[in-house]
Amino acid sequence: MSDIILGVSGITLDAGRILLAKRGRGPYAGHWSLPGGRVNPMERHRDALVREFGEETGLQVQVLKPAGIAELIDPAQSRHYVILSYFVGVTGGSLRPGDDSADVRWAGREELSRLPLTPNLERYLQDFKAWD
Repeated sequence: MSDIILGVSGITLDAGRILLAKRGRGPYAGHWSLPGGRVNPMERHRDALVREFGEETGLQVQVLKPAGIAELIDPAQSRHYVILSYFVGVTGGSLRPGDDSADVRWAGREELSRLPLTPNLERYLQDFKAWD
């Protein structure tokens, strides 16, 4: 039995493209995902999103509005994630990979199917109406 891991992720769009971070470490190392990560104990989840986004992308962001909640249960790794996703706006910084990101990039919707993505990412983006 695993504990539930609370995470956050941010959806940032620019000219029809979404910002993705390539995971440099497990779980899902080498897969592209939304920038974000774990919420630390006693840390507000919105503060965690701003911190994680900066650590992974070099960008400063403002949390705008909720996008949705993603849940991933991975029995093979005995992990259960609940991820609060938000739309965010860039307020500063310069794009660069950092922390546990191997790379960062902007990707158009049509490119997603050709990238190794974290489980269910495309479905979550549809559910969250990221492209609307």
